[in-house]
Order: sequence, then C-alpha cells, then structure tokens
Amino acid sequence: MSRWALATLALLFLLGVGAVTLARLFGKSGSRASVGVSIIAHWLAAYVLWSFAAGLAVTAGVLTTYQTAAFAAICLLGAVFQYRAHLQAGRDRGLAIFFGVQLAWLVFVLLQNGMLTPRW
Repeated sequence: MSRWALATLALLFLLGVGAVTLARLFGKSGSRASVGVSIIAHWLAAYVLWSFAAGLAVTAGVLTTYQTAAFAAICLLGAVFQYRAHLQAGRDRGLAIFFGVQLAWLVFVLLQNGMLTPRW
C-alpha cells in the first residue's frame, strides 16, 4: 500500500516539475504550477523531518506515541489552505499558514505525550 502511495506522490511531483519547467519556458515563473510544486515540496519535507525526528524520539523514549497517519492528513489539508492563501493573499500569508500548522502540530504532539500537562 505504501509503495503505491509513494509512487503516486512521486508521479504527481514529477508532473508538477514538468509543468513548472514548461511554464518557465514560456516566461511565467510565478505560475500556479510553480506555486503548487513549491508548496508540495514544503509539506513533503515537513512530513519527512517530522517522521524522522519522531521516530528517533520514540526510540529514545522521549515520546510514547506519534501519529504518522494523522500528520499526513494534516499535511494534505495544510497544503490546500497554504495554496489558497498564497494565491489570494500572497506568499507571506501562505508561509504563515505553513509555520502555524507546524507549531500547532508540535503542541498537539507534546500534549498527546503528556509533556505540557502539569504534574502535581
């Protein structure tokens, strides 16, 4: 199952890169395709880094649980909202959504593992 998901993701990414290359050949470097590829790259990198760091933290005993599938769903929703914000309000608003979702996920993971709850 995960091989098919990765193959589909890789295909979509390569199609996006092709669309950006084609758009740049015609002189449109800020096209929707280039914005989409950039946002996909942001969220793919975030997913990989979060999964790697959480895997190390679980192995080291710092975290007791980590929901990889939940973060994948958050990444998909975050990418959609970031794309829409980027098109409507500009790059800065899109990046604010990206960083805001990352911080919210950090708080969620810390709460889920009991690191933000007071211990009396």
